[in-house]
Amino acid sequence: MLGLFAAAMLFGLWGVWTALVATGGASRGDLAQAQARVDALEQQVATLTRSDQISRDANRDLQGALAERDEEISALRADVAFYERFVGSTAQRRGLAVHELVLTPQAGQAWHYTATLTQNLNRGAVSSGRLTLEVEGSRDGKLERLDWAALRQEDDAPGVEYSFKYFQQVEGEVMLPAGFQPLRITARLAPSSGAAVEQTLPWSEAARTTPAG
Repeated sequence: MLGLFAAAMLFGLWGVWTALVATGGASRGDLAQAQARVDALEQQVATLTRSDQISRDANRDLQGALAERDEEISALRADVAFYERFVGSTAQRRGLAVHELVLTPQAGQAWHYTATLTQNLNRGAVSSGRLTLEVEGSRDGKLERLDWAALRQEDDAPGVEYSFKYFQQVEGEVMLPAGFQPLRITARLAPSSGAAVEQTLPWSEAARTTPAG
């Protein structure tokens, strides 16, 4: 529409100019009026162009905001479904477990882990204990296993404490040695009472491919 409007104005100016030429010339006053008209029309075109750009930017911002809201709604729905799975009246009873383990690369050889722990077998009872991780992989062509102390680069490193009724997220960082290729990761939950729980999964399943932030 803007292009059509500009073309129409230019066509009109061309008509004025040809009319003046056809009449054998024009006075300085006529030329000044024509130039003023040209300047005014050019200003209108510039204003409309700027207005069109502002409208496009506003529409793009609106579309971005709507996309963000859609993502928030999807995340909230997923959270509600997650809560219903553990605290709803029809939720399946399950014991202590690592529901999800996510690893995110940081600077250097560091990795940030986020573990989601769950249990709803003993409703209302508090599950407490410590979480540790262990990574299996290879370095220099040899299989190698890194325990919690090696991952934390600290002798006798204590596990991460947890205490919850239905679910809890615990997080922290571990460090892999240079040249180490991780293959599997094991999360071990050592409750304050009862048997320990272990869950092993492929490193590629837990690890994200892009750094956080």
